[in-house]
Amino acid sequence: MTATTQFSARPLAGVFWMLLTGVFFVAVTALVKFMGPRVPPAEAAFLRYLLGLVFLLPMLRPILNTHLTKRQWGLFSLRGLLHAGGVMLWFFSMTQIPLAEVTAMNYLSPVYVTILAALFLGEKLAARRIAAVLIALVGAAIILRPGFREVSPGHIAMFFAAMVFGGSYILAKVLADEVNAAVVVSMLSIWVTVGLAPFAWAVWVTPTWTEIGILFGVACFATAGHYTMTLAFAAAPMTVTQPVTFLQLVWATALGAIVFNEAVDVWVVFGGSLILGSVTFITWREAVLKRRAITPPTPATKV
Repeated sequence: MTATTQFSARPLAGVFWMLLTGVFFVAVTALVKFMGPRVPPAEAAFLRYLLGLVFLLPMLRPILNTHLTKRQWGLFSLRGLLHAGGVMLWFFSMTQIPLAEVTAMNYLSPVYVTILAALFLGEKLAARRIAAVLIALVGAAIILRPGFREVSPGHIAMFFAAMVFGGSYILAKVLADEVNAAVVVSMLSIWVTVGLAPFAWAVWVTPTWTEIGILFGVACFATAGHYTMTLAFAAAPMTVTQPVTFLQLVWATALGAIVFNEAVDVWVVFGGSLILGSVTFITWREAVLKRRAITPPTPATKV
């Protein structure tokens, strides 16, 4: 039985696991939003990754048994520092702009990956891909609407966070071809923790036990989300599971309105839909052309 046949036999399972993934990742953003701005973004990000290191304990043996080259160490450290910057920007944006806008702008990461893959991995940008990228950028412009409303530092931070996460994913694709996937994931957590440490120290505010508990919850939900996302990919192809990620925007919009009293902005939903639609099209084209997937699933670049 081919992989395609195996995938098509379990589309409902793939959709279920991706739905659950969306719930977990929306919970991540909601908890960070609930915690508020008292703990500086760099410190909050550091504590999230530091507390999350407990989930790496089963990975210690594979990490210790892996013999990395000097080049691979350099790529791991570069990815960790890049991702650390993206995480700080993401935590900052969460304190500045509504949940729905953070979620919608995060959809841009796979679009940046498509562009970076063409620049650094030799991926061909056919006319259809270029059109999809342009549509995604139009979606971003609709969300931001410069000239029609104030573009806050939170919007700018999220714009660059999505870009940095795209660069991190490109490095992950390079390393995943050379090193065990579990080691790639584990090294990211270690290097991001190390990269965030000096920034956290510079702005340190003693957290309360409640804030520590919230950040540990963020680590738990993020880990669970990545795990259920893996189960979704094992059950069905990305062409089936990718469109389901649109519900994250629906849930984030509803949660923001109900819990955080954030106004529902139809332009944000429309712009986010355009971005996700273009990402889904690019994913579908990769499947049709039967080439190695470059475009990541939307939640893959989450913190």
